[in-house]
Amino acid sequence: MSAWESYYRHEGAEDEEEEQEEGAETEGQYKYSGRDSLIFLVDASKAMFEPQDEGPRTSFELTIQCIQSVYSSKIISSDRDLLAVVFYGTDKAKNSVNFRSVYVLHELDPPGAKRILELDRFKGEQGERNFRELIGHGPDYSLSEALWVCANLFSGVRLKMSHKRIMLFTNEDHPHANDGAKASRARTKASDLRDTGIFLDLMNLKKPGGFDVALFYRDLITPAEGEEVGVHFEESGRLEDLLRKVRAKETRKRALARLKLRLGKDVALMVSIFNLVQKACKPLPIRLYRETNEQVKTKTRTFSVQTGGLLLPSDTKRSQVYGGRPIVMEKAETEELKRFDEPGLVLIGFKPLFLLKQHHFLRPSLFVYPEESLVHGSTTLFSALLTKCLEKGVLALCRYTPHQNSPPCFVALVPQEEELDAQRVQVTPPGFQLVFLPYADDKRKVPATEKVTANPEQVDKMKAIVQRLRFKYRSDSFENPVLQQHFRNLEALALDLTEPEHAPDLTLPKVEAMDLRLGSLVEEFKELVYPPDYDPQRKAVKRKQGGPGDKQPRLEVSQEELKAHAEKGTLGKLTVPVLKEACRVCGLKPSSTKKQELLGLLQEHFQKP
Repeated sequence: MSAWESYYRHEGAEDEEEEQEEGAETEGQYKYSGRDSLIFLVDASKAMFEPQDEGPRTSFELTIQCIQSVYSSKIISSDRDLLAVVFYGTDKAKNSVNFRSVYVLHELDPPGAKRILELDRFKGEQGERNFRELIGHGPDYSLSEALWVCANLFSGVRLKMSHKRIMLFTNEDHPHANDGAKASRARTKASDLRDTGIFLDLMNLKKPGGFDVALFYRDLITPAEGEEVGVHFEESGRLEDLLRKVRAKETRKRALARLKLRLGKDVALMVSIFNLVQKACKPLPIRLYRETNEQVKTKTRTFSVQTGGLLLPSDTKRSQVYGGRPIVMEKAETEELKRFDEPGLVLIGFKPLFLLKQHHFLRPSLFVYPEESLVHGSTTLFSALLTKCLEKGVLALCRYTPHQNSPPCFVALVPQEEELDAQRVQVTPPGFQLVFLPYADDKRKVPATEKVTANPEQVDKMKAIVQRLRFKYRSDSFENPVLQQHFRNLEALALDLTEPEHAPDLTLPKVEAMDLRLGSLVEEFKELVYPPDYDPQRKAVKRKQGGPGDKQPRLEVSQEELKAHAEKGTLGKLTVPVLKEACRVCGLKPSSTKKQELLGLLQEHFQKP
């Protein structure tokens, strides 16, 4: 019965059950944590609509632009996450508990094009007039009531949520300066949110005279893990600064795996493994039913060729042909063959940092950070290890087994210091970069080719060219033009735009600027290197293939040779054209040209008495 239940565990499941199966928690591996949820709590008092000297006209317009940007990015990257927009300090009220001066514009739901268009109504001068007519500014408000409404929005969602976060946008650093009771209730409610796992982040906007977090919001904000309560962002007056702060908070910090780092026989700590770099791809297309436009779910079933009956997973086995004989194994045996060690990191020793070379690069590195919630004291031990590695300039050499069915590999834990920018946003986190090291089999010897050595004059000229074309490279300055245009086409369809916005291709070389920088250096280099009659525009003459001079080698094979191959079990070493010729010689007629079928026919032919 258990086999049937496991086989049909996806039958009739809801979306959330499927999501849980995809990320089900296994020991030492991945951990499912549900959907991310985010509420934008926006101050709608008159102070937010005062004109600014630079950037957007008002702090409110800056906030709306920021929310729209997050909506657009979520549609592309995480369309299953839940977002909401709540205004407080309004004249009209719209919420589930009938509090005054709290207006819920968007409930907690996945982002969509309709919501982005609704936010467009509140941009610019016309947007300010629309806001005053539709919602208006209230004379008084209570921040605790606004937080209460946000908590109710979270509790009303029936889906499993991983991160519950509220982002508070305001340029008022002391909203209840003249009302101690309201300030006390706001602190109490913020503490209740913290206890229930709801994070409250402050997105403080520019204010004349400066925004002082210590006056009121210091006691309300939920600090990030490992962050001191007194460390907060500077105020923002530009969209770029505000977006950087929002993205630093709302970006998923979901661990790829949680593993033990064993430093010795009886010493171990818990760490989380994070993926910092991942290739961006187009999302997979979703199949829809033509008549109703509903999503089509595909299911795979295995049936017996002889009886036509449905096969359970326990009814199937796996085989591998070796030496002309099929080696049959159970599913448990194949899984057991893949297991080398328990998942985790095992310290082998330490090496100087200069021994790690650039040609050791195999794939993007991962990031290692302590996990205090699982093993108490992990952060202290991890910090001591990181400090000593930085002081001594060494890396930690470890054996890394990511999953239970994965082979181990050697890695180098490279220490990394924390860095903050001018806005006190973390640019580089403290921890270890997990760099994958190559095995001896991964290194290949490239055969040296004969080459003409350049003379000193040519080398000096190329040095001058390289020096003129140097620039400071940053990977985040170049976007994939194919992906950008794809998403802009989708955005145009979703928002009913007349035509999609053109995405600039930043990977194309700036030919005019390069020519201006180089001047006559290119022509001088050509004169030094190429012969006088050299023409780079001239096409090379290609010799035609398939002429009378091109003779195809004959594929001749005798019965004796084939019989010898069959006895030795080396028929698999022959190529497909040779096998086809062998079938012709033996009088066999294969139904297809697949190598496995050709081999099967020949083996069956030579096994006959």
